[in-house]
Amino acid sequence: MGSNAGLPATLARYRVTGPGTVDDTGCGLLHVDMDAFFAAVELRTRPELVHRPVVVAGAGPRSVVLSANYPARVYGVRSAMPVGAARRLCPHAVYLPPTRGLYGEVSRGVMAIFQELTPLVEPLSLDEAFLDVSGALRRLGTTPAGVGAMIRARVEAEHGISCSVGAAGVKFVAKLASGMAKPDGMVVVPSAETVAFLHQLPVSALWGVGKRTQENLHRVGLETIADVAKTPLARLRSMLGTALGEHLHALANGRDERGVVPETPDKSIGAERTFDVDRTDREQLARELLDLSFRVAETLRARGVRGRTVSIKVRFADFRTITRARTLPSVTDVARDIHATAVALFTESTAGEPIRLIGVRVEGLSGTGEPEQLSFDAVAASAPRWREAEIAADGVSSRFGAGAIRPASLLRRDTE
Repeated sequence: MGSNAGLPATLARYRVTGPGTVDDTGCGLLHVDMDAFFAAVELRTRPELVHRPVVVAGAGPRSVVLSANYPARVYGVRSAMPVGAARRLCPHAVYLPPTRGLYGEVSRGVMAIFQELTPLVEPLSLDEAFLDVSGALRRLGTTPAGVGAMIRARVEAEHGISCSVGAAGVKFVAKLASGMAKPDGMVVVPSAETVAFLHQLPVSALWGVGKRTQENLHRVGLETIADVAKTPLARLRSMLGTALGEHLHALANGRDERGVVPETPDKSIGAERTFDVDRTDREQLARELLDLSFRVAETLRARGVRGRTVSIKVRFADFRTITRARTLPSVTDVARDIHATAVALFTESTAGEPIRLIGVRVEGLSGTGEPEQLSFDAVAASAPRWREAEIAADGVSSRFGAGAIRPASLLRRDTE
C-alpha cells in the first residue's frame, strides 16, 4: 500500500486498507493521480533502479526536473525544480532522459481504463483525472471505494505503474484525499464527514491559498480550515477581497459546486522548444520552426482536426515574450503550410535578437470533414501533394518510431 506519509495520524481512519474498511457513502467523485508518473514509466524497464533515487530530466543547463521517484524526493528533489538544484540536493541520483512519446502513450491507456468505467472523466494532465462514478455504481456492481480499488489494480496490471485515489462527495476534497493517499494508496472521505475531515487541516490545504494568502491568514490568527469556516464571511471579504473570501469560505465549509467536466475538444495544438544556449542563427531557427511545425501537424492529423490560424511564440534572451498569429484562407494540417506561415511571422517580428524559446501553435480547430478552399493557381495545382506525403510519413513513424522519416533539412541540425 505504501507509506501514506501525507495522511495525518488523526485522519488515519479514512485510509482504505481492505474491502469494507471505510464508509464510502456519497463518495461518487474520485481523483486519481499516478505516482511519480514519468519516473514510474521509465522504471518499468529498469527494475534495478526502483529503490534508488531516480530523476527524469533533460540534460541541458536550463532543464527542469520532469519527475522524481520517492527515494529522490526524500532529498528534497521535486518536479519543476532546475536540474542544477536537484543535482546539488541529490548528486548520487540516477538522471534519466525523458523518452519522447512514451508518457502520452501510457496516459492514453490509463485514461481508457477510466472511460470504460464512466463517461464522466475530466483529465487534468497526463497523469491525473477526476471521475464521477455515481451513475456507474449499479452497472459495475460495486461502491466508490470498490471502483477505486478496481482502477488501482488495473493500472498496475496493465501498465506497470501505481496510482493513488481520493474519493469524496466534492472535487476539492477528492483531490486532497488522493494527495494524502500517496504513494500507492486510497483515502475515502464520507460525504457526511466532509466538514469534520477538512477542519483538522491547515489553511494551506485550501485551493487558492498560496504563500502570501497563508501569511495574511496566519497574521490574523487563522491557522486551520476550521478557523476560516468560523470567520464571518464579511470579514474574509474585507481581508482577502470578495471573490477569494467567498471561495475560501465555501471550501472551508465543505461546499464545492463544481462537477466533473468531460474532456472538451482541443482549442489549439502547439509545440515549443527552449534552447540550452540562446540562438541567433536565422537559418537554424527556421529549421527549428520546421521541426515544430512537423510535430504540430502530426498531432493535428492524429487527432483528426485541422486549424485555420497559425501562431508563433518567441521568448528573447531578456525573457521578453511575443506572440504573433495569422489566419489562413482555409484549414490545414500540413506541416509545409504551417511552417511557411510561421517563418513569415518570425521574419516579420524579429530582427536578429538572441532567442531563448520558440514555439508554433495552430488554433481555430475543426474536424477534418470541413471542406478545403480550392485553389485555381496553376502552380499550386501542379505542386506535390504534400498532405499525402506527410500522411505516408505518419505511417512510417507509427511503425518505426517518431523521427523515423524527417525532412532532409532537419538532418543537418542533428549533426551540428
